[in-house]
Amino acid sequence: MKPLVYLFLGVPGSGRRQILTDLLADGLAADDTPAVLLPDEEPENPADAGLPQTTRWRWNEGTIAVECPAGVSHLFILTSGRRNPVDQLEAFKAWFAAHRLELTRVICVVHGQMAARQPTLVTWYDVCVHFSDVVLLHRREGLENKWVSGFLRHLEEQRLPCILEQVKAGRVRNPALILEPQARRVSQAFDPEPEWVFTNAEGEEVDPEEEPVDDDEELTATPAEDPYFERRSGGRRVREIPDVAAILDADTAGQPSAGPAAGP
Repeated sequence: MKPLVYLFLGVPGSGRRQILTDLLADGLAADDTPAVLLPDEEPENPADAGLPQTTRWRWNEGTIAVECPAGVSHLFILTSGRRNPVDQLEAFKAWFAAHRLELTRVICVVHGQMAARQPTLVTWYDVCVHFSDVVLLHRREGLENKWVSGFLRHLEEQRLPCILEQVKAGRVRNPALILEPQARRVSQAFDPEPEWVFTNAEGEEVDPEEEPVDDDEELTATPAEDPYFERRSGGRRVREIPDVAAILDADTAGQPSAGPAAGP
């Protein structure tokens, strides 16, 4: 039986391990056998000692290098908080396919304090939210209510299908709801049945259900690509996103980030 797979997005220090510990304690059954994959480019955390069956995954020139743990019921994966999340999601999609896994949910943990200090980080989180089934606002201590309300309103006005929740004392209200194996994300990049795009001989997109098509006209069907995965002819992303490593470095230096785009 294939494990349920959960992927966590977020920056270092956002409390992903704290939330994962809560989910493991109160969201799983006694006979479940979870495993955790951690990025090898992030330093060890004291919380790692309390996580079950941990393995370090490695970024290898655009691919994910790690063996899939055997005999587990749940697989929890933490992405690298300093690396482009779109690149990682694309690489994990290929890794899932190679191991015949399906992504259950993406959980985005928002570092509220850092997002308030670094407005460019909110733009970065918008990208993460596009792929996420669950968005958890964490690290809210000391934040003005005005900022918290504004951030939540920013997401709520988009009428997103994902679960949006504020974390209190490192705990979620209902761990089982967070882990429920039901997709609630905007992106269809990880759907088992992809959406198809039809093009005619001239390369123009055609919707056979909306536009009449001649019986002798040949259409080419290709799986739809997530807009954040699309690349230009030169290889750069069509939609470039803020460089999270630059944001983190600026925050460490006590400066606002200029928000340069991430690399290709």
